[in-house]
Amino acid sequence: MTATLGSRTRKKSKQKDITKFISKKVIPPIVALGIFLLIWQLLCLNPGFKLPGPIETVTETWDPFIINPFFDNGESDKGLGWQILNSLGRVGIGFSLAVVVGVALGMLVGSNELIYNAVDPIFQVLRTVPPLAWLPISLAAFQQANPSALFVIFITSIWPIILNTTVGVQQIPQDYRNVARVLKLKGGKYFFKILFPATVPYIFTGLRIGIGLSWLAIVAAEMLVGGVGIGSFIWDAYNTTTETNMSEIIIALVYVGLVGLALDRIVAFIATKLVPEDKK
Repeated sequence: MTATLGSRTRKKSKQKDITKFISKKVIPPIVALGIFLLIWQLLCLNPGFKLPGPIETVTETWDPFIINPFFDNGESDKGLGWQILNSLGRVGIGFSLAVVVGVALGMLVGSNELIYNAVDPIFQVLRTVPPLAWLPISLAAFQQANPSALFVIFITSIWPIILNTTVGVQQIPQDYRNVARVLKLKGGKYFFKILFPATVPYIFTGLRIGIGLSWLAIVAAEMLVGGVGIGSFIWDAYNTTTETNMSEIIIALVYVGLVGLALDRIVAFIATKLVPEDKK
């Protein structure tokens, strides 16, 4: 009898949690999206409003961009699925390099006050440079479009990783350092037992910012370097602008936003598995 009551109580509690989640996390975004789409559609009733409405956008891009995003007619005439995958491939390479170099530099700079005082002003200046401002330099250096795009991703996303890792190292509690001295932890043992675990929450803060900047940078860079990629698709559609092409641009922007959200949530999910609860 007691077990049955306990089971019913847990079931009711679970149902309440689900209901609470839906009412707070699901319904409000759906309502907000509905209001946004309604306002957009009403604006399109004005003859002077040149953009297609949401209904027109979906109708014009349904086949093939929505129902068949992986069509391939050769060269750059590919579906948005292929365009996104090509862009994600570039982001994966550039961002991975930024993670390796950024974390290593952040650890070094944060551990040495002299190095920090020397390079911090330089980092603060470079991190404010817009992504596209690096493109002429990368094109001049690499003479090829793809390496140039990778460099733009790398140089754009590395700064938040370096800076947050540096702060994490500098914020290690003095008690941790004292324990390391008592236990005579040096070199690799100090790194894996004290330095890296204490810095992980700060690293993931930098990673979440960096992945967003990476996605922003690749879309901007691809608009200029061409080839297959979501940025190139948007730019090509704009240069041959018709009412249908404008719908294609809008649906591509929706894809871009959804992928950017997914990338951020993936990094956040990994952080929940690696960062201790008391460090979040």
